[in-house]
Amino acid sequence: MTATEICESVETATAGLLIGDSNAMIEVRRQVAQVGPSDASVIVTGPSGSGKEMVARAIHAASSRASGAHISVNCGAIPRDLIESELFGHEKGSFTGAHAQHRGRFEEADGGTLFLDEIGDMPHDMQVKLLRVLEDRRVTRVGGRGAMPVDVRVVSATHRCLDTAIDEQKFREDLFYRLAVFPIELPGLAERREDVPQLVHHFLKAPGAKRTRVLFNSKALDRLAMHDWPGNVRELKNLVERACILHPGETIGAEQVDRLLMRRGKVAAAERAALWAATEPMPTPAPAMIEAEADMPKLSRDKPVALKTMMAEMERKWIEDALALSGGVVAEAARLLTLQRTTLIEKMRKYGIEAA
Repeated sequence: MTATEICESVETATAGLLIGDSNAMIEVRRQVAQVGPSDASVIVTGPSGSGKEMVARAIHAASSRASGAHISVNCGAIPRDLIESELFGHEKGSFTGAHAQHRGRFEEADGGTLFLDEIGDMPHDMQVKLLRVLEDRRVTRVGGRGAMPVDVRVVSATHRCLDTAIDEQKFREDLFYRLAVFPIELPGLAERREDVPQLVHHFLKAPGAKRTRVLFNSKALDRLAMHDWPGNVRELKNLVERACILHPGETIGAEQVDRLLMRRGKVAAAERAALWAATEPMPTPAPAMIEAEADMPKLSRDKPVALKTMMAEMERKWIEDALALSGGVVAEAARLLTLQRTTLIEKMRKYGIEAA
């Protein structure tokens, strides 16, 4: 195949994954076309919510492994003591709770692509084990004795600056070079504002959006293009979904966009309270907290309080409010709650909360 034919083939395979005709996205598609047909390891860098997983899916779709599995693992969402088992699998009885044999993600991705998201959050001791697997192309389950060969292409992604992490000895330099054979940098949405209208139209093609028949007029699209998009493409996707819920069957103008961006209404009070609590060392009780205290049951000898349940409900509410304030960006929500990102993810799992 000629270079032109390869590019056309890649464009067909990745249609609907890499949206936008900005110079930045044209360059990303060119790089995907270059590296896709190879088996080279790729690392995708860029801010949270910019669409790094879509780039990984496009690389898989453009490869000879497209008919194989595409397995995604968020390295920052797995508890430290379980990540080895998650990646490499375990044998029955190898540790407490290992009631059956478990195939790891490397085995599941055999013949396909393994996407390691947030690789910068991987614990240092696991980085050593991952490097060994990448070099040997063999995995050993936890509690197992024999190593099994695996044929896996690894694509990784991170929003962190790995150069800084390497300097601070938080990320292994040898692992970085193994993962970053072909680096791709994905810019934030604010750096490619001209892609906003195409992305909006793409999100409006989703089944749920189609049923609501929402339209954005030209002034609305211009207003969206002016926004800074701290939550990037994910924030824009959430806004379109919110518009479909609030304005079914309507044509959205600039005024409605302003309201959607400001997130006015009842949620705003909770958002302000969450921001206050997260930024002040010794905050004065915010109105939302005062109202919550007023609704709390009074403790007495005759009326015991289910403290554990009450605290869990309060914790769940603050997490939901922080996610609403951050536009579904988990890292930003964790900052508002002064939690580690991985801690927040574990709490979200506990309460069954999903980022929008």
